[in-house]
Amino acid sequence: MGGMLQRDDILAAVPQGGLFARAGEAGLPWRLSPQPLALPRAVVRRIEGLGHVLARFQDASHALYRRSASGREHPWLAPLLDAGKPEWLVQAQRAAAMRGESPRVIRPDLLLGEDEVSLVELDSVPGGMGITLWLSRLYAAAGYEVLGGAEGMREGLRAALPRGGVVAVSEEAGDYRPEMQWLAEQLGAGFSYAEAEALSPAQRGPIYRFWELFDTDQVPAARALSEAAAAGELELTPPPLPHLEEKLWLALLHFPGLQQAWARELRAAHLQTLQQVVPRGWVPDPAPLPPQAALPWLQLHSWQEVGALGRSARRLVLKVSGFSPLAWGSRGVIIGHDVGPAEWQAAVEHALAEAPKQPWVMQEFREAAVVEHPCYREDGSVEQVRGRVRLCPYYFRRADGGVQLGGCLATITPPDKKKIHGMRDAILVPCIPA
Repeated sequence: MGGMLQRDDILAAVPQGGLFARAGEAGLPWRLSPQPLALPRAVVRRIEGLGHVLARFQDASHALYRRSASGREHPWLAPLLDAGKPEWLVQAQRAAAMRGESPRVIRPDLLLGEDEVSLVELDSVPGGMGITLWLSRLYAAAGYEVLGGAEGMREGLRAALPRGGVVAVSEEAGDYRPEMQWLAEQLGAGFSYAEAEALSPAQRGPIYRFWELFDTDQVPAARALSEAAAAGELELTPPPLPHLEEKLWLALLHFPGLQQAWARELRAAHLQTLQQVVPRGWVPDPAPLPPQAALPWLQLHSWQEVGALGRSARRLVLKVSGFSPLAWGSRGVIIGHDVGPAEWQAAVEHALAEAPKQPWVMQEFREAAVVEHPCYREDGSVEQVRGRVRLCPYYFRRADGGVQLGGCLATITPPDKKKIHGMRDAILVPCIPA
């Protein structure tokens, strides 16, 4: 068991360039704690085993998409996942060289319950890797047994990119440039940092892509690099597979019409795990249902009825699925019981109107448990604060096919915040077993 980290020691350890663009004078845009977050053993076991399961889920999703795109089964699936994307990008992800490709970094967003977690997002282009490495080192040096170890993030990314590469970050993701530049420096020989807008279309060395695929118009070389990767001429990770960056897959996991396909692609234990931790979901679709049909579990006959639900019945979350600047940072998220009836109805109608070109997804709302954790005040004294927790474990796919946990970042926000994400009144710490 480690000792209390002093506030001044934490601040003194901040890298010279900071770790976040909008960090303020202290260099860190979050609250500080003397201790990591201790997780129940059952949650630690879940986190330690989840990386392999999520990798298989992504592989299964990719296989289902490719079979749909080729017309072999579920012909409705690929058009749903391709909606709103430029034709060149659709063709790139369908290329033969993309058949065995997959994201090499997997980061789920997990809401911490009493002794279980709920998986509400799955990010292939995640921020926070540099911050998690820095925090893991800091608390491990104080004697804590942090998940993934002090160097887990560094070792994981080096294993995922054994040939090294350029860590390229776009202006759109500019808030993360300081931590990603610092991370590239920590990776050591074979790695470098670049602003994505400065990349050459002719670049052929490995690239770690830290720009969103919806943002390719703002990165001059993005299309050329994506097409080179699709032709097998460039190692680009995450690869140009926009369908895997859609939140739709978390709803599709529960679709009644896909259960046989999931059972064929996944081990029974893996499928059971996923369906336990992933809330049930739906895809808003303006197509009318047959008279005898109902939306699964909701037992409603139309999306208009969903829009008319009373507050107690709409413990539901509506969010942009992907390929949109609103699809990250909780910007395109509406929580049903947190808004008035007119706003909820308008949100449902908006999702239906956008469906042909911008899919949305709806999920059951799962509430995170409230925990207590020590936190530093500005004067250096410590107070116990209550908050809800988002856990972000980082998993890395190795070249040998294995998956390893690099670290786990906890974000603890005030209990009245229903959207749990990084904010100035949140605490960020690594995790340890209780």
